[in-house]
Amino acid sequence: MSDAVKQIAMRILDLREISDYTVEQMAKALEVPVDDYRKYESGEVDMPISFLVKIGEVFHVDMTEMLTGEAPRLNVLSVTRAGKGQEISRKDQYVYKNLAYNFVHRQIEPLYVTVDPDVNKALAPNSHEGQEFDYVLSGTMHIVIGKHDVVLHPGDSVYYDSSAPHAMEALGDEPVHFLAMVIP
Repeated sequence: MSDAVKQIAMRILDLREISDYTVEQMAKALEVPVDDYRKYESGEVDMPISFLVKIGEVFHVDMTEMLTGEAPRLNVLSVTRAGKGQEISRKDQYVYKNLAYNFVHRQIEPLYVTVDPDVNKALAPNSHEGQEFDYVLSGTMHIVIGKHDVVLHPGDSVYYDSSAPHAMEALGDEPVHFLAMVIP
């Protein structure tokens, strides 16, 4: 597994040990099987973004600090230039860029998300606490939220309870790019 994933896993292990949680307690709190939790924490497998969001909620730790080991520093404004942002390369189906990664005490996680064509055709769902707002910038997105099946085009948006299982895929030959506002 990549060095970045191993570094994140090491930070999660440290947080758990400092907080006196057992592996079993963490798996239960995060609603994942114990074996999966062990693999995430060891860095053996990459962890989905929904897992990282839940870890941040349990330990009250900023996503930036978990991903980079550095605390955000800005508290008045944070500017992210075009094409920039902290890339969150996950093994799962999507590529994320956090657009406010260096702002202290964010109340949302603003993400620029790319879903390539021919990825997640099985529509493997994920879920996390809170709510989410997605605004399609380009491409065509097929999104399933619970029992709802929707196709979104550029300029379309969706707001939903992100604890409901949800999955996205790009339709057609081009990737879908969208802004996701994750509200814990």
